[in-house]
Amino acid sequence: MVHAQALPGTPAQKFSMSEIVEKACQEASLYQQCGVDAVLVENMHDMPYLLTDRVGPEITAAMTTICYSVRQVFTRGPVGVQILAGANKQSLAVAQAAGLQFLRAEGFVFSHIADEGLMNSCAGELLRYRRHIGADNVQVLTDIKKKHSSHAITEDVSLVETAKAAEFFQSDGVIVTGSTTGQETNPQQVTDVQSQVSIPVLVGSGVTQENVHKFQQAAGLIIGSHFKRDGHWENDIDKNRVLNFMSRVKELSR
Repeated sequence: MVHAQALPGTPAQKFSMSEIVEKACQEASLYQQCGVDAVLVENMHDMPYLLTDRVGPEITAAMTTICYSVRQVFTRGPVGVQILAGANKQSLAVAQAAGLQFLRAEGFVFSHIADEGLMNSCAGELLRYRRHIGADNVQVLTDIKKKHSSHAITEDVSLVETAKAAEFFQSDGVIVTGSTTGQETNPQQVTDVQSQVSIPVLVGSGVTQENVHKFQQAAGLIIGSHFKRDGHWENDIDKNRVLNFMSRVKELSR
């Protein structure tokens, strides 16, 4: 994860756009040096987040600038984007403009109550928009039973059934998480989903050097908190933590 600093117009903004871009590129460069396979740029510091269509054009413009710059720096693998909260069409537009390979989408199938409010499914609209702007080359990876959310309104729909619905609605991959940022994902849930869908299954929270062996069969691991100083997402990247993690991954893959 490349957690962009708070963007213009958000409550926590402290830095100019040039400073925000510079820091994001520094993080991407560090990840590349450490052998990370891909990076995902996210506006994590923009809290409190706006819901979906309330995310303004200034955020889309800023994320396009950041992502384009990161794409020039990180060349060893794919670069993706996520704009909180649930701004999936904006993310797709950014990905297309900045030459990215994927986006992480919230609320792809079924509805849930997020921190920001009610988030409804977007698959039909999002994939039609992807076709409309000629971005079929951009993969849409989708959270299922997303963290930081209440899923009481879909309590009768299991995680596996949600994953199968995402596959049916043409998701390019699904992401399984714990209930909050940094909380370990349940390995059994990952296995259960993998056994029932043919699309890639990624792990979206709580992966560490100590537990990565539990997720060797996953198609990908999205890591933010563990790579930061003291394991907290708001801190700067700790290069030694990244290097040690990548060494462990290489050891497991032998």
